[in-house]
Amino acid sequence: MKVLEAARLAPSGGNRQQWKFVVVKDAEKRKQLSKAVNGQAHVAGAPVVIAGVATAPENIMMGGVPGYPVDPAIAIDYVTLAAVDVGLGSCWIGAFSQDGAKKVMGIPDNYLIVCLLTLGFPADEGRPKTRKSLDEIVCYDTYSE
Repeated sequence: MKVLEAARLAPSGGNRQQWKFVVVKDAEKRKQLSKAVNGQAHVAGAPVVIAGVATAPENIMMGGVPGYPVDPAIAIDYVTLAAVDVGLGSCWIGAFSQDGAKKVMGIPDNYLIVCLLTLGFPADEGRPKTRKSLDEIVCYDTYSE
């Protein structure tokens, strides 16, 4: 509940919260979802999969950027942070069949799944992650290569 509460409290454009989160705990549904994510076995093996669903896919922010993927993505990131806080691991999944995953979860055709997130206790420590230095990703006052 703590990770779901983090999603609920996440910021969204105009605080409209144009999203839904489908929490999949049923083993058979997770197995079906595994097929919709190109056979990624950890989806079937995770105790929980959360789908971040955009309920207003037509939403475009004033800057011209589609808002529908941004708001659920922010909320799912809040979920990942809350998960770490309670000792859980997660894996963001962007490679999936939209139609296949919608069918498994009964999501209406006019909505879009932005991402799927596996959630559970990590089986191991995982692999080391490399990150670019701040000098490579941060510019001050003006964009520069």
